[in-house]
Amino acid sequence: MKPTRIIFVCAALAAAALVFGCARPPTDEMNQAAEAVARAENDINAVTYAANLLARARDSLSRMYAEADARRFDSARNLAAEAQDAALRAIEEGHAGAARARDAAAALVSDLRPLIAETERGINAAKAADLYLDYDALGRDFDAARYNADQAQINLAAGLIDEADERARAARTGLNGINNALSAAALAVGRGK
Repeated sequence: MKPTRIIFVCAALAAAALVFGCARPPTDEMNQAAEAVARAENDINAVTYAANLLARARDSLSRMYAEADARRFDSARNLAAEAQDAALRAIEEGHAGAARARDAAAALVSDLRPLIAETERGINAAKAADLYLDYDALGRDFDAARYNADQAQINLAAGLIDEADERARAARTGLNGINNALSAAALAVGRGK
């Protein structure tokens, strides 16, 4: 090999060693990704309604650190971008999920007032028709359903969506049970005639 060629090869190898040996981890990108994932982990809506995206962000973050430790900085940079993107999407999806849950609970709560009025009319009609029913038990069940409806409204106003939904469902179940008992008693009278 000619001396100039040896010098050229050595210079190229030295330049390559310098470039690869001095490569630095994408610290800024990694820090931004870690901060984004931490924000998503501390966002109750992201945790509740976007757990799959949050898990993806955590996984990308974990792999990012592994790639950085292995000095594969381009891969670490790409994984940092993935982690940050998934974390931001988890926050967005979490807020959208919370809005959907709030709207569903509000609809459920608003449907209770007409059902309460209808059930009360049914109880009064059953009493007027002298249907054979345990009116004391129906009254207790009706009071419990109305109380649950009131608590659902209070919880909804306070932003306690899960509690509002739970109370509204309990109220609806109680009212439906009363209406089923009224219908069964009316059918029994109808069959007896």
